[in-house]
Amino acid sequence: WKREFNLLGALDLNHIEWIVTKETYDFNPIHTENLKKYPISSVCVDFMVDENFSDTKYLENYFKPICDLVRKNKIQCLTIPLLEKSSVVDYDMCDRWANVIYPYLYDYRDIKFLIEAELGIDELESLLISDNLGITYDTGNITSFGLDHELYIDSFRTDINQVHIKDRVRDTLETVIPGEGDTDFSLIFNKLKSINYDGLYTLQTARENDGDEVETIEKHKQIIEGFYNEKSI
Repeated sequence: WKREFNLLGALDLNHIEWIVTKETYDFNPIHTENLKKYPISSVCVDFMVDENFSDTKYLENYFKPICDLVRKNKIQCLTIPLLEKSSVVDYDMCDRWANVIYPYLYDYRDIKFLIEAELGIDELESLLISDNLGITYDTGNITSFGLDHELYIDSFRTDINQVHIKDRVRDTLETVIPGEGDTDFSLIFNKLKSINYDGLYTLQTARENDGDEVETIEKHKQIIEGFYNEKSI
């Protein structure tokens, strides 16, 4: 993992979103390493994509320790994925999750919690009740979920703190090479520019071949920069 940070400069990138999965939770270096010197933009608590994501004890055992470590390492943001097993599309489930998560928002006022969710605009708006709660806008997830990107950006223009750059095919969970799916990056970037978005951009593109990660990142970054630099009509 240290090598990944060492490669940032050569790739002309300036941050990495740290991920904590359930399968490797106990062995994640976040428990033992001093991460203050590394350019970590956010910690993604991937272990929350679990059937127990709204269980109080589960959060005490897994979520709270990571909140403490995010604070200890002075990392500004923590991303909570509400996807697949942790979906809150169901109203009762959404209400149950909100009741267990909101106390953490008040206990950790120094952390910006970012929700990454496949939800309708009204449903997502109803969750944003704290000033330290924002949104990670995943371009691929919004495409596959079938939401209007322009309307989404307009609705959350002051709440989007991070943009995950991902291309997907509509109505599927398939992540593809940027430009090969249904995500209209030209429209997205022009809309983000129009609201003067100046937050994080994080590449979360298709992995392609194992062992070719550096070449893949360079290629995908070039594709994305092409879309970003296009002039609006």
